[in-house]
Amino acid sequence: MKTLTEPKAKPAMGAGRGTKVQNSGGKSRLPSQSSDAHTPTLLSTPGDDSFLDSLKRKFGDSVVDYPRRRATIACEVCRSRKSRCDGNKPKCKLCAELGAECVYREPGVKLDAGDKLILEHLNRIENLLQLNFSTNRDSGLHVSRNSPSRSNGTAISGDHGLLSGSSNLTSTIPNGGLGTWGSRVPDKTNISTMPKSHTNATMHLLQWPLIRDLVSRSYDPQILLQLEMEREPLHTLTKTPCVDLSNTQAYIQAFFDRVNVWYACVNPYTWRSQYRTALSNGFREGPESCIVLLVLALGEASLRGSISRIVPLQEPPGLQYFTAAWSLLPGMITTNNVLAAQCHLLAAAYLFYLVRPLEAWNLLCTTGTKLQLLLMAPNRIPLQQRELAERIYWNTLLFESDLLAELDLPHSGVVQFEENIGLPGGFEGENEDQNEVGRDELWYFLAEIALRRLLNRVSQLIYSKDSMASTTSLEPVVAELDYQLTQWYENLPLPLQFPFSRIMLHDPIQAVLRLRFYACKTIIYRPYILAVLDDEQAALDPAVRECCRKCLEASVRQLEHIMEQYVTH
Repeated sequence: MKTLTEPKAKPAMGAGRGTKVQNSGGKSRLPSQSSDAHTPTLLSTPGDDSFLDSLKRKFGDSVVDYPRRRATIACEVCRSRKSRCDGNKPKCKLCAELGAECVYREPGVKLDAGDKLILEHLNRIENLLQLNFSTNRDSGLHVSRNSPSRSNGTAISGDHGLLSGSSNLTSTIPNGGLGTWGSRVPDKTNISTMPKSHTNATMHLLQWPLIRDLVSRSYDPQILLQLEMEREPLHTLTKTPCVDLSNTQAYIQAFFDRVNVWYACVNPYTWRSQYRTALSNGFREGPESCIVLLVLALGEASLRGSISRIVPLQEPPGLQYFTAAWSLLPGMITTNNVLAAQCHLLAAAYLFYLVRPLEAWNLLCTTGTKLQLLLMAPNRIPLQQRELAERIYWNTLLFESDLLAELDLPHSGVVQFEENIGLPGGFEGENEDQNEVGRDELWYFLAEIALRRLLNRVSQLIYSKDSMASTTSLEPVVAELDYQLTQWYENLPLPLQFPFSRIMLHDPIQAVLRLRFYACKTIIYRPYILAVLDDEQAALDPAVRECCRKCLEASVRQLEHIMEQYVTH
């Protein structure tokens, strides 16, 4: 497997990132997309022939080269409205039309690169929503909370133009409603973040018509969270740690071969230096000791496979190292630097392995707090740790988004920095550690960031409490989201593009991405199943039947390949 790159800006769906490539000056460079809305062009720059030739010999024609990231020129008004700016001075077109003061950032401030392909898709959706909201407002349209016109809560607030038509497909909203009509469309809503109130969680399916009747007892949609809060803690964490260091090299190698590919948050080039520091401290103090112990815990766990296959009452693999690291975490809680944040992130990763999501969330909140303190003044982050800080940030956001999708948890607030954080572009090596312990894997990590943002977008546009209701209004939004999912797949580097056939995949990266693809497709089309379960007459519409077919087919394909999850993370 190779590394994947995506533009350094708002990472968005459809932008598979390519390999980290070193130019002749030794600096990493990242890709950007073509401005063509349907044909992303991957360009090449001189000076990389030997590197590319070596990659092509290893991976064939799937290796592509990418240009450097470019700064986006946008005034403050366009940036705040998330509108495209033509960059004209002294006033851009939008500011001239609005009569607003046009202010550009001072030169020398590093701007994020824009993924032009995906931004055009997003702008098209947002402009459509704003346009139809204006139509609603001008026509005086108002739909009350209990109006029969509210169907399955899956359209966009104020989307009158999409709602108009001959649709008779309405449904009763279970448990108070999948959606509500907002008084206005928020100007600064980032639709690529998980909404604070949504009905995308799996347990909400128990509130659906017919399904609710099939379940013998009534379940609260928050039952999973309640069960996790009542769960007994790990009692072994109170014991005095006893660590066996006889097999550490095997566990370290396993971590970089099997674990770091999913999280990409430990630098293989500086690892030996960190290990020497931890060894000199006897693994009893300092962030390096904590990080090494957590790497050992995750490495040992990766050699034993899924936690579901561990014999009950047997100590989970890696727990001795995790217990030792746990004894060092109190010192990391009161330390606000990148390595302390890394300690909490790796500890959360091990708790996820143990399937203890609420305990992992507690550690993620601490990670998010440290990141926010650091990102409020980026000069607090040493230059050599900024790449690591970005990777910790995206891991935290991915973890939190996954948890928020299934559990009703408070947001940590770390998402507020999302549009100002660049994407990983490759760790810098150290001269003394040329024989690094592993490679710097990025492809899966960056593909997952892009897909997670699309899943968040689905939750915002279809399942948010501010969304609204008929299948007629839903149709163009679903079509656009499905198109973005297709674009995401088509822009993956070829080694990551999984086959759609029903064959078992031997590449764990492809296996996970295929499962995530079908899960996303299922969620996009799921509201049509709800509409038919609530009103069988809805199935008379051929378009609704086709959308139901797509949802059910994606669900079946996901179940067919679900066993592949055991051999991955």
